[in-house]
Amino acid sequence: MLIVSLAVASALVQTSPLTPQTMNGAWSVDLSANADGSYLKAMNLNLGEDETLTGDFYDSEILSGRWTAQAGRLCVAFRTTDGAGPYHTSACLVGDRIEGMTWAEHRNFVFIWTAVRPTGVSAP
Repeated sequence: MLIVSLAVASALVQTSPLTPQTMNGAWSVDLSANADGSYLKAMNLNLGEDETLTGDFYDSEILSGRWTAQAGRLCVAFRTTDGAGPYHTSACLVGDRIEGMTWAEHRNFVFIWTAVRPTGVSAP
């Protein structure tokens, strides 16, 4: 029992707190249908202290965005556009990557994607 308690305590000490800075910065989004890295696009996030979100996703400026840290999760939600209609995106930090989903209402599809830090780039 003591060994299990020490292992749990050690894991808790090594866990970094979820702060806006954890998600800030550059990300490489895998938009390939098979999640094989064949179609990558950049995403840049700036989580403000007031829970606002700015940046860009898939070559489009984030027009309206918010973030929250709740129940041990750090998540964002935002809207972009391709000029023809809106794209609604939500995503959460999972370990060292982001798992997200984008709904293109006017194109009638939902797409699930993942993002990692580009090679050689670490969290700010």
